[in-house]
Amino acid sequence: GGAGLYLAARQRLREHSAAELPAGRLQLTLYQYKTCPFCSKVRAFLDYHGLPYEIVEVNPIMRKEIKFSSYRKVPILLANAGSPLQLNDSSVIISAIKTYLISKRNSLEEIVSFYPPMKTVTEQGKEVFEYGNKYWLMLDEKETKRVYPVKEVRVEEMKWRKWADDWLVHLISPNVYRTPREALASFDYIVREGKFGTVEGFFAKYMGAVAMFFISKRLKKRHHLRDDVREDLYEAVNEWVKAVGKHRLFMGGNQPNLADLAVYGVLRVMEGLEAFDDMMVHTKIQPWYQRMEEVIQRAEA
Repeated sequence: GGAGLYLAARQRLREHSAAELPAGRLQLTLYQYKTCPFCSKVRAFLDYHGLPYEIVEVNPIMRKEIKFSSYRKVPILLANAGSPLQLNDSSVIISAIKTYLISKRNSLEEIVSFYPPMKTVTEQGKEVFEYGNKYWLMLDEKETKRVYPVKEVRVEEMKWRKWADDWLVHLISPNVYRTPREALASFDYIVREGKFGTVEGFFAKYMGAVAMFFISKRLKKRHHLRDDVREDLYEAVNEWVKAVGKHRLFMGGNQPNLADLAVYGVLRVMEGLEAFDDMMVHTKIQPWYQRMEEVIQRAEA
């Protein structure tokens, strides 16, 4: 469902200079589409943890930038902590890097080996790779106690990380491309940000908008959404706010945890669009969202 968001996203992004980190000379390169919610999740995680990284914007049609990889999706993270390593799947990337930052016992290569890909078949008969333990941090007992003082904290974080991947992300495209007008406005935003040439931008804007309007209808049916998909978005967002509660700044308490970063990363791709503005007006998400913006901006600074 997220694929349509970045059909025309070829814009150049500012680059984060790779640098040595105390965790072991870790150099990171993120291959992404800017408006991909899964890629946005990874960027939110890296930014919050102050991890410098380079960005390579992938052409969503030709994908020549990732021709080196048999894994043909984004995000892909190339990590070098003494030897080059490729990490696939946004949640695996986040869990593996978080484990690496916490644990002093294992190399990044060993940690990644704890997340083996498993081949599965979708309902449509397509073979895909899945990672059954991708929401786990591979920590020893002492490290686990330090990060998760009580078992319920870990269970809650894993539950909502999975919710962001399995449900929230599928609400983005149907809402962004809900009407022909919104689809056109979305592609106008993408093309404008991408600094397309006049002819290339024209075709990306109008052909992309038409294509994604119809694709969004198929996604709506596939995920059993309501006639007005905004209602599903509002309900999901308010469900998240209720789970955070009134007495916590974030689900992680005084600081965001991995669930906070996942939900923020997914929602952030709608910024500047009508769906985002409607969400802010018709749900209770705004205070939490503004706190997330502030804490990540401080970390980046």
